[in-house]
Amino acid sequence: MQLHTTTWGEGERVALLIHGIMADHRTWRRVGPVLAERGYRVVAVDLRGHGASGRAAAPSGYTPQDYADDLVETLPAGAELAIGHSLGGLTLATAVERLAPRRAVYVDPAWHLPSGPGGYQPELFTQAKSLTRDHIRQFNPRWEDEDLDIEVDSVRRWDERSAHGLLPFTGKDLWPARAVVPSLLMLADPSMLVAPERARMLEERGFELRTVAGAGHTIHRDDFDGFMTALQGWI
Repeated sequence: MQLHTTTWGEGERVALLIHGIMADHRTWRRVGPVLAERGYRVVAVDLRGHGASGRAAAPSGYTPQDYADDLVETLPAGAELAIGHSLGGLTLATAVERLAPRRAVYVDPAWHLPSGPGGYQPELFTQAKSLTRDHIRQFNPRWEDEDLDIEVDSVRRWDERSAHGLLPFTGKDLWPARAVVPSLLMLADPSMLVAPERARMLEERGFELRTVAGAGHTIHRDDFDGFMTALQGWI
């Protein structure tokens, strides 16, 4: 599937931005322009089922492989930098060998979907359709007003079937076996997706680890300055 994209800047270096579940390219509204100021042509996608991109015919059309194939079909190979958040981190890792960016940054990636009681529950995501702006602020008190407005709209546009499409992958080993390209693993504090022992495992597999103190899952919205500081040496 050819994805909808948004571009900032006209630099010779290319940076790719891949959002998480329920979001779209607008989650990068501050990151994209700052990277453009640093000489990048920044390309942000709307994943299938999100934003202005197409929808799959059924929940079974929302697998990590589907998302990754879309990236490969849509984005240029050999970019200077690729950044994926949450579901975008899982998608980037699945596509990274074919996309072959020079550097990859995985922001609190969804590389493990726990199964069983207390595990991954699609219904919790679909309930977000009914959340108001005030509800979103309660969950994300550090977000700017514009991010709250964007979240309300992006969740409204999101195809909730995509949450159910990930259900068959709960309990599976989705951890990357190695860092295919020089890779930074940036984590929230604490990360609900990458436990400390898993972070150590990933360091042993070649990932550089940085944690943004006090930041929630959507680090670039929770603490933009901390996010950009954590990217030092990688952008």
